[in-house]
Amino acid sequence: MSKLQTFNSRYIIGISFISALGGYLFGFDFAVISGALPFLRTQFVLTPLWEGFLTGSLALGCIVGCLMAGNIADKYGRKPGLMIAALIFAISSIGIAFSESFTYFIALRFAAGIGVGMASMLCPMYIAEVSPAEVRGRNVAINQLTVVIGILVTNLVNYFLADHGVDAWRWMFGLGAVPSAIFLIGVTWLPESPRWLMKSGQTEKAKVILNKIGSPYFAEATFKAVEKSLVGSTKQSYGMVFEKAVRPAVVVGITLAVFQQFCGINVVFNYTSTIFESVGANLNRQLFETVAIGIVNLVFTLLAMWQVDKLGRRPLMLYGSLGLSILYIVLAVALQNHFPAGLVSIFVLLAISTYAISLAPVTWVLISEIFPNKIRGVASSVAIVSLWGAYFILVFTFPILAKILGAYGPFYLYAVICFCGFLFVKAKVKETKGQTLEELEDNLIRH
Repeated sequence: MSKLQTFNSRYIIGISFISALGGYLFGFDFAVISGALPFLRTQFVLTPLWEGFLTGSLALGCIVGCLMAGNIADKYGRKPGLMIAALIFAISSIGIAFSESFTYFIALRFAAGIGVGMASMLCPMYIAEVSPAEVRGRNVAINQLTVVIGILVTNLVNYFLADHGVDAWRWMFGLGAVPSAIFLIGVTWLPESPRWLMKSGQTEKAKVILNKIGSPYFAEATFKAVEKSLVGSTKQSYGMVFEKAVRPAVVVGITLAVFQQFCGINVVFNYTSTIFESVGANLNRQLFETVAIGIVNLVFTLLAMWQVDKLGRRPLMLYGSLGLSILYIVLAVALQNHFPAGLVSIFVLLAISTYAISLAPVTWVLISEIFPNKIRGVASSVAIVSLWGAYFILVFTFPILAKILGAYGPFYLYAVICFCGFLFVKAKVKETKGQTLEELEDNLIRH
């Protein structure tokens, strides 16, 4: 980095953390279902089919949220989209807490998914657009950090609420209104993305924000690079995502998004109780395991933030996919042979740590940076819609597969998928660390 090209690190990290509070909402809704499921099975008399649908209904809302976010982000800006996401989530969290019927619960969890889906797309994209290339990977990984903090805090709250009677699940969900309100207030302080401002013709505002982010030299160089990348750009449409020039990036983005879910780790997050119940663990032990998972997830996400701009994206993805493939086989054998819960816990936590340092943050980093400026909104939307579609399929099918094959059976399948993912990353994913978004776009066009 040139001495002339210095950055206002405190400002950049500050706005990245505020934006990444949307990730906390993602983590909250991701984790709350794990603690609530033992109560919801009784409350709504769930069969494996309906348990899978209840868990996956969030993902269906996320798909709608992503589609909405792509259009809102490109038409009105990244900031309004983040505010809408926070508002939807706050209202739906309170509504879920007062649910009296299964239908009402599903409808409101679907609505919560709309907020989560919007945040899951807009937060990494916003952070990528305000971050200098040298620290972009770390900053986008802040979003994953807030996701895992959301998971850990929610698991802890679930653990302590579990002894508060049959309606404990209502408090578990209702408390989601608190981080939503904090996020909504925080977003009001965010500047708009300078890249979006330039795309919408508000160049003077963009210059002001770029000068807050870095030195005059950095601001001028970034302004010229973005200006060049936007030459000839037109109104975004989903048809542009499949044009020949950008198709390689879109294929990689969609495949990585789907792989991050089909790798199977979210079964561990969402069905911790089912997995440990299969080896004889009681409810207290099941909820304790969710807390242990949250702690390990947080520690290794911090490690990922430290390494993603040093080791790079590709090596971490290769390590994660191959490592999970091996660990799943070991975990499946342990579950199949009813190893003690403590031993099963070790293998589960090893899988969580492998995922947390690799596929979890790095997939979001890559999705936020591999698409050209002129289609980043809609292309990110397509990739993340694919991610949430894959998540729905994963969590919907697990209870059914577990009933047919046993809790261990699906992990053999996930091991094969992870090995296929390893081969795909090795063949198709190129390193992106240290390059500006515009340099990555130039490389895409040249190839």
